[in-house]
Amino acid sequence: MEPTLLTGAATEDWTGDARYFEYSRAADPIGSGHISALPMARLAAAEHQRVATGVVPFDVSTQLGITTGPATSPALLASFIRIAPGDSLDTAPVATSELYRVIAGSGTTLVDGRELHWSAGDFFVLPAGCPATHRATSDTTMYWVTDEPLLRHLGVVPTERRFAITHFSAAQVEAELSAIESSPRATDRNRLAVLLNTAPNELTRTVTHVLWAMYGLLPADAVQRPHRHQSVALDLVGDCRPGCYTLVGRSIDERGEIIDPVRVDWEPDSAFITPPGLWHAHHNESGAPAHIIPIQDAGLHTHLRSLDIRFAPPRRRAEGDQPPI
Repeated sequence: MEPTLLTGAATEDWTGDARYFEYSRAADPIGSGHISALPMARLAAAEHQRVATGVVPFDVSTQLGITTGPATSPALLASFIRIAPGDSLDTAPVATSELYRVIAGSGTTLVDGRELHWSAGDFFVLPAGCPATHRATSDTTMYWVTDEPLLRHLGVVPTERRFAITHFSAAQVEAELSAIESSPRATDRNRLAVLLNTAPNELTRTVTHVLWAMYGLLPADAVQRPHRHQSVALDLVGDCRPGCYTLVGRSIDERGEIIDPVRVDWEPDSAFITPPGLWHAHHNESGAPAHIIPIQDAGLHTHLRSLDIRFAPPRRRAEGDQPPI
């Protein structure tokens, strides 16, 4: 009988990517500077107004160390869409949520074989799996926010729609805000604003399960007192005159005022980032009403119970002072 050939079993080594860190030095990569903080960046209106038809992303991915694509925050991408009269533009992001604010213009969006008609002041949201063709009948500018960076980070694609295509007309949005402004309790509120909501997201009071959207009024000579939250705000400035600005800082004093704030001046149709966890307050010294439209990932944070929104204590008013909003 010939000898039997014995073959040894091959053993796979699964340890090649294993790493170890001492806890106290690695537990807070943001605080240590290992992960960069979200920058307080701004995109001027001139950056998108020079484009006739196209998409202008508000991209800070380089500052964030994100290499998988453009991003305005780790979870969200804000862009400006420009469409010349008679032109069309296609969108098909890998996202669970898309929000559009029509800054100027009018036209239609062909989606799911139907036409959605829009004009200046409208909002609309599209769920996952909505390739769309936007056609302008007049010179159009839109603010467009998606959660593409979040999905790229997770390495996933959406498998179902979590809300329906929903249109918020400018007339209805303005009517809702006007009713809030005329309420007897208006001057007691931290802000005068209407939140947009879709029916499946009633629990979180958000426009999608990821995105939160607000249309806010800052009356002339008003101050919106400092507040903070863990969601990032991608703020779109609406109509305003010089003298409107936001103060941003890391902490507040015993009077509820922001310590050593950075000032961000408003410009119509521009956008700026309010990083999570920072105190911020809006001021209007222009003598005319102004509007602000923050879009946040607060739908996700509210679901995770991590929003942690806080408000500075009310400022004591001297006789004759205008009440803060």
